[in-house]
Amino acid sequence: MPKIITVENISKLYYIGAHEHQGGSLRESFTAGLRDPLSLVRRNGKTRGEELWALNDVSFDVEQGEILGIIGRNGAGKSTLLKILSRITKPTTGRIEIDGRVGSLLEVGTGFHPELTGRENIFLNGAMLGMGRHEIGRKFDEIVAFSEIERFIDTPVKRYSSGMYTRLAFAIAAHLEPEILIVDEVLAVGDLAFQKKCLGKMGGAAKDGRTVLFVSHAMEAVRKLCGRGILLDRGEIVAQGRIEDVIAKYVEDGAGAQAVYEIPRPRDVEELPGYAYKLTVEDGEGRPTTSIPVGKPWQVRIHFQINRPVEHFIIAMGLLTNLNTPFRTCWAEPRDLAPGTYEAVFREEIVVMGTGRYGIVVGLSTFERAFHYVENAGVLQIAEFAEGIDLVRASNTGYILNPVKIDVQRIDSYQRDRGSNAHAE
Repeated sequence: MPKIITVENISKLYYIGAHEHQGGSLRESFTAGLRDPLSLVRRNGKTRGEELWALNDVSFDVEQGEILGIIGRNGAGKSTLLKILSRITKPTTGRIEIDGRVGSLLEVGTGFHPELTGRENIFLNGAMLGMGRHEIGRKFDEIVAFSEIERFIDTPVKRYSSGMYTRLAFAIAAHLEPEILIVDEVLAVGDLAFQKKCLGKMGGAAKDGRTVLFVSHAMEAVRKLCGRGILLDRGEIVAQGRIEDVIAKYVEDGAGAQAVYEIPRPRDVEELPGYAYKLTVEDGEGRPTTSIPVGKPWQVRIHFQINRPVEHFIIAMGLLTNLNTPFRTCWAEPRDLAPGTYEAVFREEIVVMGTGRYGIVVGLSTFERAFHYVENAGVLQIAEFAEGIDLVRASNTGYILNPVKIDVQRIDSYQRDRGSNAHAE
């Protein structure tokens, strides 16, 4: 297939802390120059701040009809790269060649005029892509139907919710048939059903010979959609090639996962029966780790404090996918607990989950009510992809795979002189 995008040695420099020159007396300028000679180096009336290379010597090619996944941690340079490819900003050095029209979906509302209606913005965006009114009109009904906002198509978009913005923006970008479709993380704004529809549309676009550049933190979506990938880290390409290999490298490097997570105390901690305060992801030997390989034991250790006697205490741990979908839920047997410091260890002998990041949810409750719920307590990072796993679907607890062994123990006697909020360090 012919190359449709060529990127050669692209770099992008920003200055952190640059500010406008405020002027002042000759004496003030002279004194400032003695203290900081670089303060006299100015560009367009602005002080040059600390240099930040958002991209550094990035090169790659994209073939026509290819779906390229671009992944990396926050701040890796993904959005900067897409803005350069979309011609929103210019590179500091290097060159790009693009053969075809580019439709970009980088931020919610990008390219929309807030005072114009949805209908008017469809024609405005089409004109920006170089399309004629008749050509846009042929696609108009299809765009509106896909976006599912028919009732609001003649409402100014400044009154749209972020989800409505996303629906219309993606519908325009996908249906006006640019040769190259660039999609940043904005799909995370939409609901799950719409996300699936968008992923299907991007896959269909590639089959029609169009090229897609897709940035996402949802590794399962990247894996299913993309054949090839690029991993960026601190503005540089650290891996590129087959998408499975690039994702594996991303996961092996931790992808932002930690081993130990401190859980913030709730504001009303004095009134609660108890609260969780620390979570640790461990390997089968009980050693803290940022990543668990498929086929190996793993466990999550949760430390919690009980402030006063609790009857029928239950501690639960849940896992969420990158799309925030419940994946599994595990809970300990109810028990009566006296005040003190405890730990609960949720252990599984064999990892049977696919590669990716799973958000960890922690819940403390009794039969009557939940009293401490933490949705972003930590991250479980699975290092390798497991094929052929059979999932069993439960109605309200996500996907249940195999039982998790749960052990709850008291690890420190309750010390009244330290107060009800004391916990082991």
